[in-house]
Amino acid sequence: MRNLLLLLRHLRINTIEKGEIIIEKGELRKDVYFVRKGLIRSFFINEKSEEITFHLLPENHVFGNIHAILFDEPSLFSYQALERTKVYTIEYDAYFKVVEKNPEILEINRMHFNKTVLRQAFQRVESLVLLSPEDRYKKYVKDYPNVIGRTPDKYIANVLGITPTSLSRIRKRISSKKE
Repeated sequence: MRNLLLLLRHLRINTIEKGEIIIEKGELRKDVYFVRKGLIRSFFINEKSEEITFHLLPENHVFGNIHAILFDEPSLFSYQALERTKVYTIEYDAYFKVVEKNPEILEINRMHFNKTVLRQAFQRVESLVLLSPEDRYKKYVKDYPNVIGRTPDKYIANVLGITPTSLSRIRKRISSKKE
């Protein structure tokens, strides 16, 4: 209980305005964020200066600069609020100092954190390799129903690895099958 109180002392509640960048590509910031309300987009800019959305993070998702936390490397992505967003934030080093004093919590943290990061990475790769674009879209709608309609289609298309035109065709095809 004492450790939980110590954790709460380090926790900050922040409101991020729509369009605001939370983490810039190249930063070494090691904060961990929990989305209480709102929507976050992780993206990178390719060699053609196009923004490519990698992930959309709605309520109840945790995010942070995984490259800095796990490998002490600068972020490959920028993170931006797509709507006014409320997050709980804790600096990873402060969090870890409290957690490491309790071996039971430390092991749960390692297991949960590592499994979550690995699961997300494997699911993304498996989806792109094993599923058709239509099946990827159906899975995305099932897994993230509260994201559809809150973000431009081009961001969803990027996450799915397809063009906005393909996304439109897929939606039309699915809609015509239901009729």
